[in-house]
Amino acid sequence: MNLFEEALLSYMGEENLEKVRSCKIGIAGAGGLGSNCAFNLVRSGFKHFVIADFDVVEFTNLNRQFYFAKHVGRKKVDALKENLLHINCDLWIETYREKIEPHNVGDVFKDCDVVVEAFDQAHYKRMIVEHYLNSDKLLVSASGLAGWGKSDEIQVHRIKEKFYLIGDLETGVGEGIPPMSPRVNIAAAKQADVVLSYVLGENPHVKG
Repeated sequence: MNLFEEALLSYMGEENLEKVRSCKIGIAGAGGLGSNCAFNLVRSGFKHFVIADFDVVEFTNLNRQFYFAKHVGRKKVDALKENLLHINCDLWIETYREKIEPHNVGDVFKDCDVVVEAFDQAHYKRMIVEHYLNSDKLLVSASGLAGWGKSDEIQVHRIKEKFYLIGDLETGVGEGIPPMSPRVNIAAAKQADVVLSYVLGENPHVKG
């Protein structure tokens, strides 16, 4: 146990810390949701990750994603791994640099206990949800987090026993409704909090 984990131990206790340390998290997408959810999970003690994204960091990502100007042009999964290791140097991170499609969606996260859906495009979001909806894994997705203001409307919705959906379920990215850091980060943090609560054996607080 390194010094970071010893510090977490004082907050969480040995039993809770062991629960999160033994859980393997799959993150589908390393953009605004995925990168910010990942750092919240690492700061909560999670150590085992599979992070999948084929894209590279661009300057247009820096307004909301967990990257810096020096990462522009690099694969997101590589830059994110580097940043997460600056929080806890003893992480085990598997990176997947190919696009997730129907032929490989079942293989990428097959050994994970939790799958966090963090894609931008509806087609890929739906593919992840449909594949893992009836699995034994906890599935946490997001819908409706663009723009600014009305952040209290970003809620946790329990759809099934092991499927949670975070967002206002309405506000998608569009003309005049860009993806901005505050609401994206709120949704990502709520995704991480659902994972943490569930792994610790508590029911996440849900809307309605």
